[in-house]
Amino acid sequence: MRVFASIFAVALMFAVLLDAFEAMILPRRATRKYRPARLYYRVFWFVWTHVAHVIRRRGIRQHFLSVFGPLSLLGLFAVWVTLLIFSFALFEWSLASPMGHDPSAPTLATCVYLSGQTFFTLGFGDFAPTASVGRFLSVLEAGMGFGFMAVIIGYLPVLYQAFSRRERTIGLLDARASSPPTAGELLGRVAKARALTQMDPLLGEWESWSADLLESQLSFPVLAFYRSQHDNQSWVACLAAILDTCALLLANILDINRHQVQITFAMSRHAAVDLALIFKTPPSEPPEERLPNQCYECLLQSFAASGLRIDNTPAAAARLQELRAMYEPYLAALSKYFEFELPPLASPEVAIDNWQKSPWQPRAPGIGSLPVADPGEHFAG
Repeated sequence: MRVFASIFAVALMFAVLLDAFEAMILPRRATRKYRPARLYYRVFWFVWTHVAHVIRRRGIRQHFLSVFGPLSLLGLFAVWVTLLIFSFALFEWSLASPMGHDPSAPTLATCVYLSGQTFFTLGFGDFAPTASVGRFLSVLEAGMGFGFMAVIIGYLPVLYQAFSRRERTIGLLDARASSPPTAGELLGRVAKARALTQMDPLLGEWESWSADLLESQLSFPVLAFYRSQHDNQSWVACLAAILDTCALLLANILDINRHQVQITFAMSRHAAVDLALIFKTPPSEPPEERLPNQCYECLLQSFAASGLRIDNTPAAAARLQELRAMYEPYLAALSKYFEFELPPLASPEVAIDNWQKSPWQPRAPGIGSLPVADPGEHFAG
């Protein structure tokens, strides 16, 4: 019995250390099919979302979902630490070596207590192994506990730095494409401002953001569960706005830098497909059409009225559908899994940006409606 206990303890210890190494230290996606961390998140997220569906008030439900990311990370650390303490305790118990002046073999509860205080380097001294193997295990566990906690502490700043980088671009989209961001709103504002040439640097920034999104959430998958500050913003919605914008530019808008649009589209689609792959969300159709025909026609008319040269032929509409089919099913699957709302390509409703809202003013006037100062007018200090 004790021999099997020692073998199980070593196997459990190895499994936990390997899982923690792949999750926190290994800078690439782990390819093993069965991983404790993956099983933990699958089960925990399944339960969490089913509880969230019971909550009827949207604001409370969204807040409840936003807690999952940080809480699940702390829970995963706690599971790892608990399993390591138990594995060392089980191995110590399998040795049946006496503790201190008591010649009898220690109980499993005593070994768990000793393992816990050794892992956290408390050193009360009321129990201490006397056999050489037991002493070696205590020293090994104390060193492992110290190193394991140091890795955990060092892991959190890196994770939150990646989260901040991701949210910066999402926040910038508010004034450019409203919230939730839509390609129709972004291109419409660019067209009205006669600023189509500014799309190149913007697309370059989105290309970098998509690459950073892919790298950070492949290295730290838990980051995908971290939600944005506003309920109508998310990394899935931002990725959808980028791909929708590129699809409209490639299919319907003339006089653009097609090379920059194409490489931004390629990088963003790469991020969508790979993220759907690691979270095992097979492609699925969106619950509703994201660009109805009538909305599509109105969108093209508004572009033309703003001075853009457009291609409104049936061939252009077919190209747009072909481009959408390359990424939309993956975004639909990701939005369903993470409980995000997938925004439309364009909305017939008047967009209200987050920066325009406040508890004291239901809606501030848009930037375009603000009076323009006379360039020759002088202001006193």
